[in-house]
Amino acid sequence: MEDLIKSAIIEKSNQLVGFECSDSLIQFQKTKKEFEGDTTLVLFPLMKLAGKSPQEIGKVLGDFLRDEVRCVSDYSIIGGFLNLSFPNDYWTQQLSEIDSNATFGLAEKNSKPEIMVEYSSPNTNKPLHLGHLRNNFLGYSVAQILDAYGHRVIKTQIINDRGIHICKSMLAWQKFSPLNEKGERENPDNTGMKGDKLVGKYYVEFDKRFNAEAKEIIAQWDAGNFEGYPETTVAKYREFTEAKTGKDEKAVAGLDDKIKDLAKNETAILREAKDLLVRWEGRDPEVYLLWTTMNGWVYDGFNQTYEKMGVDFDRLYYESDTFILGKDLVNEGLNKGVFYQKEDGSVWIDLTGDGLDHKLLLRSDGTSVYMTQDLGTAVDRFNDYPNLTGIIYTVGNEQDYHFKVLFLILEKLGYSWAKSCFHLSYGMVDLPSGKMKSREGTVVDADDLMDEVIESAKEMTAERGHLEGMSDADRETLYKTIGMGGLKYYLLKVDPKKRMLFNPAESIELNGHTGPFIQYAHARIQSLLGKASSFKLDTNTEIGASEKEIIKQLVLYPSIIEEAATTYAPSVVANYTYELVKLFNQFYQNVMILSETDEKQKALRLTVSQNVAKVIRSSMHLLGITVPNRM
Repeated sequence: MEDLIKSAIIEKSNQLVGFECSDSLIQFQKTKKEFEGDTTLVLFPLMKLAGKSPQEIGKVLGDFLRDEVRCVSDYSIIGGFLNLSFPNDYWTQQLSEIDSNATFGLAEKNSKPEIMVEYSSPNTNKPLHLGHLRNNFLGYSVAQILDAYGHRVIKTQIINDRGIHICKSMLAWQKFSPLNEKGERENPDNTGMKGDKLVGKYYVEFDKRFNAEAKEIIAQWDAGNFEGYPETTVAKYREFTEAKTGKDEKAVAGLDDKIKDLAKNETAILREAKDLLVRWEGRDPEVYLLWTTMNGWVYDGFNQTYEKMGVDFDRLYYESDTFILGKDLVNEGLNKGVFYQKEDGSVWIDLTGDGLDHKLLLRSDGTSVYMTQDLGTAVDRFNDYPNLTGIIYTVGNEQDYHFKVLFLILEKLGYSWAKSCFHLSYGMVDLPSGKMKSREGTVVDADDLMDEVIESAKEMTAERGHLEGMSDADRETLYKTIGMGGLKYYLLKVDPKKRMLFNPAESIELNGHTGPFIQYAHARIQSLLGKASSFKLDTNTEIGASEKEIIKQLVLYPSIIEEAATTYAPSVVANYTYELVKLFNQFYQNVMILSETDEKQKALRLTVSQNVAKVIRSSMHLLGITVPNRM
């Protein structure tokens, strides 16, 4: 409608306002609730060029649109705004078109360029946690939305299956896992523990031993025992210790942390882990077998978690493969003069000319860093998918700087597609008890949290009743649908860029801004439609204010998908659907539907209800949420 109005004004602009209007001068906004109207034309850009008052230019345009454009039935001028009203049959026709389109809101499949979305990308030294839930739900939903907008989408992850953190878990399992009566160390088969949780247990164990050894070293230094420690380390210890004199509590704590880092670098257990990494990169058979075995345990655990999450991937990449390509790129950059090498053999890039700093690409012992494998992964992906127009990296905002550097290095290496890579940066998820720390074992385990919300949904549903005649299997499916729907919606309704506080109890409430609130509306409509006889919309039926408001909200759905796709923000879809459900609930409470005696009115209201349910199903699908037919 707005496009039609815009075209009509532009075509007659010289006659109406005295100059030729450009497309950008014709601006619309939503009509404020306190005023009559279905859309509002902003007059200020036109007033300035025409040199006329709001009333003068508003009347000229309003009369023209009302008399010459059939879709405008009336208008009013409020300040610098022209509020336009559309006739009754326009809205019933819109409803009819929505009703006849089973895929309303969705663009033609694969009508837009190929794009890749990366999400999850876990380390194989610990299970997935609450932060991974937001990451997976966000990345998966963005992929769903881009697909709905017409893109060909490839869902992927890079599994961080190598590095010092992996070696820490491996070493701790070798050194500290107990032997059973058969002489076997702990494993998923003989303990019944999920593989990712078992490996994560030893990552925490490494850190405990690591910190204990560092604490003992500091105690030796404090006692004046420096035998066997490098002179440079001892000098730094003394420098930091002396600097504490006269400093406040915060400054002293900072210096203590520096001393702790010095001690950690002198621990035997860290040296062993670093040696394990060097041996792994050298393909030591014993180390490689241990690595393969423990990673296999983790993958089995991850797959169980992903299945419960309801997310999947089209292609998996492994850091253990791509870091080799990354090393080749580093050598290429050295030959081109893009990188430089220090005397100790480490390789760096100087980005100070770009307002950044010097970035390490290879350690002095030849082992790679995260940046090395990310360079290799990016190039590998564009080689695998030559039609890619971009990659969206779903990674927390603590990595903002990393991705700025990654994209810049790729550009400097000559890869023009680096400009089309995008970091979908999102805020961390906090708990009432504070920030999560993997090394200390204080994370909220993803499996445990999903089980908790599903169990809460079960208790809530059991209290309400309404499950008569459902089989036990159907009930369990419903509990999972409600619990996971609540969890996903809670994590997706917030703008991705914002940090958020997660409250599991709130997520499954039936009232308020929640997933179950939306799911219940869908179930209510299905019950309503199940009780109705056949009906057919008559587009000449008079519509009331509540029906019209819902139709107006339904009409927005394609533009909502476009906005969510172009901003990578599932929260746009989530909040749109919440507003739609609120409108429907008001409508449901205020008008008769099944008891309406006027058959045309009944058919209109049932058609409105039917299409609200259709859009709820569609929009929730974009968020990875299932809606039940019964609750």
